[in-house]
Amino acid sequence: MNVFSFTGNIGKEAEIRHTANGDAVTGFNVAVKSGYGQNEKTVWVKCSLFGKRGEAVAPYLLKGQQVAVSGELSVQEWTNKDGEKVTDIAVRANDVTLVGGK
Repeated sequence: MNVFSFTGNIGKEAEIRHTANGDAVTGFNVAVKSGYGQNEKTVWVKCSLFGKRGEAVAPYLLKGQQVAVSGELSVQEWTNKDGEKVTDIAVRANDVTLVGGK
């Protein structure tokens, strides 16, 4: 089973797109910090929440909002226009919980 759970802060307001079938997909990025002091690192995780749940929670997914996310993890590798290899971490969210204020 592929379940990835994490907590972090949203980087910018969630965006709702629609598939060719008309299904809603709510997308948002979450900054996840690890380590501390000089060893602190931030990793950005691209999240997608499908259907009516995504539409319902989208107005609350604002920049700075702390969230807990659980879902299916995937790692996407691609080459950018400068020829550099880029790795993105993406999660198809099953559960999004608003944890605290901004």
